[in-house]
Amino acid sequence: MASFRETLSNAREWLRHRWMYRRGDGTQDAAAAGKGSSGFGARIGGLVGGLNRPGMGNLLKRILIALVILVLLYYPIGMLVVHKVDDDIDFAPSAADTAEGGSMAVAYAAGLVDREVNQNNWTANDPFFQPGVMLDNMPNFQQGIMSALARFGFELTDQLGRTRGSSEADPDLQRAAGLLQYPGNVWIWNPSVSLAPRASSESQYRDARERLLAYNARLAKGNANYDIRADNLLATIERFAADIGSSSALIDRHLNEEAGSFFDAEADDIFYFTKGKLYGYYMVLQGLGTDFEPIIKERNLQKPWNEMMESFRKAALLDPWVVMNGDPDAQFQPNHLATQGFYLLRARTQLREISNILLK
Repeated sequence: MASFRETLSNAREWLRHRWMYRRGDGTQDAAAAGKGSSGFGARIGGLVGGLNRPGMGNLLKRILIALVILVLLYYPIGMLVVHKVDDDIDFAPSAADTAEGGSMAVAYAAGLVDREVNQNNWTANDPFFQPGVMLDNMPNFQQGIMSALARFGFELTDQLGRTRGSSEADPDLQRAAGLLQYPGNVWIWNPSVSLAPRASSESQYRDARERLLAYNARLAKGNANYDIRADNLLATIERFAADIGSSSALIDRHLNEEAGSFFDAEADDIFYFTKGKLYGYYMVLQGLGTDFEPIIKERNLQKPWNEMMESFRKAALLDPWVVMNGDPDAQFQPNHLATQGFYLLRARTQLREISNILLK
């Protein structure tokens, strides 16, 4: 009896081993399937098997493949993380950017510089090893904002920050205006220009912000000028209108040359630069509306001022998924530059209307 049980046990063990190590366990079938599919599976299997073999050469291959995969993932994922067209209409300067008794327009300018340079990170000058170098819309939007702030810096120096045209320009405002004009695409090193390191765009804009804050702090203490007069407001918005007019000319030229193009790589650059400029002016005008509130009330400008601000708001919020530059009368392909140009010219016309009222 014991021998019979022993025989059954041996037979069961033999069958189990035969099942585990059968020829049809799947490996041969997979190889056969690979051969049946033009050898593609076999080639992939051979490649993977080769990488698994020991040796320095195969280790270097594995490292190289890992680096290629890392680079391919680094840029698209990094772009998604970095990208931010910050057109928040409800933006307001922080307590660190404001000074009681100072200018709200200056506070808005300082706050925008802080947000774009320190909080959102300046991307227009990103070097090749940062994912922001592959971005397009965000850098143009940021440079558009800085263009508007640079124009405002000049108006602060030449008009608002001086008692009269013959008075001395404020040194902080003069320095800030120059720094805000600095190109936005300058990194710390460019061997094609010079082997020596240079001041980056961020460093210049941070310095400009510090100058604006210093001016506002002195203004709050009564040690600086900010002349709230109707002619100063008139001159400032006239300059804004002229600058916006140059943007409309740029849009018009591009429409004449490229409208109807199915693929237009320059259209989104112009669109987001203009969007950033209009957004920057909207924010500065918010501050000017607070600073010059007595003048606006005195001249009964509340309604035209609010209508003008609404046009700027609509223009600043335009944000299509893809910027298209179709024919202006196209049936199916839109033209986002033409739409933006409409709101831009409407805002400019309303600025001129306010100028005419201030002249009376």
